[in-house]
Amino acid sequence: MTRDLPDGWRRANIRRYASMKTGHTPSRSNPEYWEDTTIPWFTLADVWQIRDGHRIYLGETANCISELGLKNSAAELLPAGTVVLSRTASVGFSGIMPRPMATSQDFWNWVCGPDLLPEYLNYQFRSMAPELRGLNMGSTHQTIYKADAAAIEVVVPPLDEQQSITDFLDRETAQIDTLIEAQQRSVDLLRERRNAVVDTALQPDDGWADAALKFLLEGIDQGVSPQAEAGLADEPGSWGVLKSGCVNRGVFRQDEHKRLSSTFPIDPLIAVAVGDLVVSRASGSPDLVGSAALVDALDYDLILSDKLFRLRLRPHYSPRFVYWFCNSRHYRVQVRRAISGAEGLANNLPLSALRAFSVSIPPLEEQRRIAAYLDRQTSKIDTLIAETERFIELARERRSALITAAVTGQIDVRGGVA
Repeated sequence: MTRDLPDGWRRANIRRYASMKTGHTPSRSNPEYWEDTTIPWFTLADVWQIRDGHRIYLGETANCISELGLKNSAAELLPAGTVVLSRTASVGFSGIMPRPMATSQDFWNWVCGPDLLPEYLNYQFRSMAPELRGLNMGSTHQTIYKADAAAIEVVVPPLDEQQSITDFLDRETAQIDTLIEAQQRSVDLLRERRNAVVDTALQPDDGWADAALKFLLEGIDQGVSPQAEAGLADEPGSWGVLKSGCVNRGVFRQDEHKRLSSTFPIDPLIAVAVGDLVVSRASGSPDLVGSAALVDALDYDLILSDKLFRLRLRPHYSPRFVYWFCNSRHYRVQVRRAISGAEGLANNLPLSALRAFSVSIPPLEEQRRIAAYLDRQTSKIDTLIAETERFIELARERRSALITAAVTGQIDVRGGVA
């Protein structure tokens, strides 16, 4: 049921209060459009910064187009205060132009009329983020189409109340953001502490041997890249193929897979088993290439994909110890070096490089002792990280709920309840 609005508030189509403007990209084939540039040109690249898990508007852009480019394209110089709404990629992101700018076609832009404050509209869009994301259409190229953007309805109180709501939310969300940032710093420090514990425990001592990783292995398996279906392999007799992200950040996630067709021939040699040490060969993020995890549980029948390696260790090497090596900074440095050196294979870890990684190994009993120690110590830190991240998530939920309540009249920002 739609909640009744306070007296004087209206729910109406956004075009009653703001003019809709589209962005555009001038032709790249004409260098005059991009030389001697003077017009700020806002693109998706200018909103990619992430702070406490949310994309934020940077307020400026490093991109510019020329006056000639503006004149000979559908681009338009929009006034300061224009509210930008992303219609692709980061669907639902909104922000306010701090100065006159043109934008790429990735935005629907709103120039507010005399009865709508840009700051209030921005908060209104933030409260509608789930609804806006629900408008995006398309499979490979998702977007909010013009007709859907033009049909957006907004809740508009009188101007003085818009200003009161904006002032209230500026103040309250700033306090929540400060709290979130402090907690995020705590998470960062805990992660640094965790890394230091791992690196210290793996510091070579007397009796340790230096070797290339290949000398610890009986072999390395790699999977295949079959056509897969949406959904999980949760039907009796069905199989799934693991995604490369199943081992991100050193944690095995068995739900990160796709269901295989019932006609696909399963090779038992690449079937996954509990205890396997799996390494990601490729990822869209360099920070995730080389991620490694032990398969600790399996509720599905799964095979390796071509983007995953499985390390088969010789009997006198502890899988748990090698897992910790693969989650150490010494290992990450080698992964980075291997990626940068793999010309034409960006964000791919070459098998030859992985096999050549240097590792320091103690006797088997010490391997087991160190692995057990790291399991205990990192478990304590991981619990603190999880608790802090849950606090951050609750703070974000509080911030979102506060914005929604204020812009829909559920709370009276002057102190009473609407």
